[in-house]
Amino acid sequence: MKMYNDKVMEHFTNPRNVGTIENADAIGQFGSPVCGDIMEVSLKIEDNVIVDAKFRTFGCGSAIASSSVATEMIKGKTLEEALKLTNQNFVDELGGLPGPKIHCSVLSEQAIKLAIYNYAKKHNLELEGLKGFNPDEEFSHDDEDEDE
Repeated sequence: MKMYNDKVMEHFTNPRNVGTIENADAIGQFGSPVCGDIMEVSLKIEDNVIVDAKFRTFGCGSAIASSSVATEMIKGKTLEEALKLTNQNFVDELGGLPGPKIHCSVLSEQAIKLAIYNYAKKHNLELEGLKGFNPDEEFSHDDEDEDE
């Protein structure tokens, strides 16, 4: 039985947007204590639109595939549009991940949110998608938030 579908394997073995952006407008780094994976995303932003995104991920195949697809999905989006994307969107775009690996996709969502948060703070931007976001909050899988 195959654990990963072809699209996940494709993004894992041939990840898009690997690396860092020189003089990035925003950087976000997020690590998960659960799996020990770490993702760093760097963004180039012009007129509140993400024109480029690169990532460096230390982690399993699911984390790398999620980072790859996440950076592809946020390119060309406004900051607000990018903030609306959740790890579930990345998982869906990949055609699914095995249950125990879903949390790997959360790295991408959190790192992107953090990068946009850092950018918004630096430029005094009020972004709807960042309301209630606390970068210092410890991330856990059993958060009692209203969407569950």
